[in-house]
Amino acid sequence: MRDHPRGENAPHPDVWTGRASNRIQWLLALAGAACLALGIELAVDSAWTSGIAPLVMSVVGCIAAGLLVLFGTLAFVHVALKVDKESLEVRCGHMGVPRRRIPLAHVAGAEFDPHVTPRHWGGWGYRWRPEKGTAVVVRRGEGVVLQLWDGHTFTITVDDAEAAVRVIRDRLRSGTGAAR
Repeated sequence: MRDHPRGENAPHPDVWTGRASNRIQWLLALAGAACLALGIELAVDSAWTSGIAPLVMSVVGCIAAGLLVLFGTLAFVHVALKVDKESLEVRCGHMGVPRRRIPLAHVAGAEFDPHVTPRHWGGWGYRWRPEKGTAVVVRRGEGVVLQLWDGHTFTITVDDAEAAVRVIRDRLRSGTGAAR
């Protein structure tokens, strides 16, 4: 979303929203749907002569793999970040799950990272790495890195991450929601 004020001193909205999408995930979801369709086709048109056990294993395997890939990828087609006066909320996919709400009182600082990549986090999705922290990565590009008061970090890929960092820093500086 590029409709946010661009100036450094421009007033921030009461609720800042940002989003990042990954169109490649749709291709993976299509592959999952194809696998699911293959499982259904095998179940309906069962002309197998080698017995029922191989047929059942094939049908169940295709359907399970198809559902896993389909729903696993659709959950991370996009991520939405909402920053209000008291907290940040990160929601993934069309159903908004997984979701994480972080009160601003738990945030020590925010940094802009211009180069967040799935490769550095071990892939797309909701990621945790002991040496790096936690992240929601749906694409390569800019992101927000939050330093939390408990010493952990939380990274989110989002369009216009610089504006998000400005809003978060402004809210932390003004003391809105921050209990230090």
